[in-house]
Amino acid sequence: MRPEIIAVIGLIVIVALAALAPKLRLATPLVVVIVGLGVSLIPGVPPITIPSEWVLAVVLPPLLYSSAINVPLVDFRKNLGSITVLSVVLVFASAFIIGLGLWAIVPGIGFPAAIALGAVISPTDAVAATSIGKRLGLPPRLIATLEGESLVNDASALVLLRSATVAISGGVAFGGVVIDFFTSSVIAVAIGLVVGFLAVFVRSRLRDSVLNTALSFTIPFVAYLPTEVLNASGVLAVVVAGLYTGHHGARRFTAVTRLSERLNWRTINFLLENGVFLLMGLALKEIVTTAVVRDHGAASLDATGAILFGVLAALALLGIRFGFVAPLLFVQRWWANRRRTIGRPHESPVGMRGSVVLTWAGMRGVVTVAAAQSLPEGTPFRAQLILIAFTVAVVTLLGQGMTLPAVIRLSGVRGVDKAADEESFATLVDELREAGEETLRAEGVRLPSGEAVEPIVVERVRTDAQLRSESAWENAREADEDAGTPHRQYRELRLEVLKAERGALLDARSRGDYPSRVLARAQTMLDQEEARLYQAVADDDE
Repeated sequence: MRPEIIAVIGLIVIVALAALAPKLRLATPLVVVIVGLGVSLIPGVPPITIPSEWVLAVVLPPLLYSSAINVPLVDFRKNLGSITVLSVVLVFASAFIIGLGLWAIVPGIGFPAAIALGAVISPTDAVAATSIGKRLGLPPRLIATLEGESLVNDASALVLLRSATVAISGGVAFGGVVIDFFTSSVIAVAIGLVVGFLAVFVRSRLRDSVLNTALSFTIPFVAYLPTEVLNASGVLAVVVAGLYTGHHGARRFTAVTRLSERLNWRTINFLLENGVFLLMGLALKEIVTTAVVRDHGAASLDATGAILFGVLAALALLGIRFGFVAPLLFVQRWWANRRRTIGRPHESPVGMRGSVVLTWAGMRGVVTVAAAQSLPEGTPFRAQLILIAFTVAVVTLLGQGMTLPAVIRLSGVRGVDKAADEESFATLVDELREAGEETLRAEGVRLPSGEAVEPIVVERVRTDAQLRSESAWENAREADEDAGTPHRQYRELRLEVLKAERGALLDARSRGDYPSRVLARAQTMLDQEEARLYQAVADDDE
């Protein structure tokens, strides 16, 4: 079958599974992997391989960038200590503990190759975990920690993997890994900041949202490629550029640009992430077959032994992770209590139950599979190492992913109070309204051009701001979710009116009474208002 036909079928399957996943109460990546696994086992299905260079150089940069621009820099800085421990210290500890275990069990594998495997299976993939956590109302601090960890730990793991693969050929001693990691990180952060600054500077001067968003598609690669040429961490440069752009874009970009960019990057992220998960499932048979063909004998490491070690490694990673997470959250709890005693602002600690959830959310995914495929051909037991990595990814993604909702419910961890959020939102809207009304309080309000504004116009603008504030407070005070507040009823009624107006527009188009450019302008006007009203209703329903 031609590759383009396979791609189209794959896209349709991903969209269909994404629509089905909520009905199954599962995260989309889990459903996609399960279907891919099932299809790969059907007799006659051709072998599927995942080109590692595609994933690492083409797929991973935009994936990380799309996540980074949506991670609030405030949350990232607030949890920087936890993120650093989990994404750097834990990655190195996991890699060396797993590597030492493999080195001790399998004769002849060599220490560098064993550490390379440890580096491959050490980074977590938080896509499925965060989607489940947000749906079930995990504390925002846990979500922020998971997202931040998954952004940075890829860089740590890939730097360690690069050092290990060079050591396989005898080109570097492991004593230089720390220096290599530090140098690589400094170069990556510097390039990421420069790229982020230039991107914001240039894009803030482009008023065409289409051109602006198109330019944003190049930023991950502009950050990644030169950093990799300098043998530094390209993925870390992408993350830094994304964090910088997301933070400063709120001030420097137009509202239309931000809306357009958010929608387009969400679409790209959805397609790339789930496309790789589908390929993960489809690659199962080929990976197992290759490992069986290249067995080194029962006395060494055969395919069955590789799968067994993968399962044991997944369990060991859980234990190692809990050994880091539990003390980390204990320190956070102690620090929060200390701030409470001195009257300083603090976030409520999540405690030991939160450590169980955060541990269980440490699933492996895209980077693990792609990094395993990138092992050099001369690596001892390469096929078996890839099978181990794939086993770890599947076991953690399906085993932990499918049971994570139950773990969250049993733990009793809850962090999102909808009533408190609505009240905080209404208070913030009031604060924004006060700031805006300062513009209207001056005598003889004038536009930036110097034109005087009629009092009736000033009053209309003031009324719009007051209505928005009243709507926010109505949502905060509404006890019965089934009862409609006046502003909610207004929005739903306005949507019905828009439906009638759209029908009239379609009638006018069929009659041919108006030029097409006029019809297109009217349709855009209706679409923009309808999208705004639907979003407002959806926000109330969340």
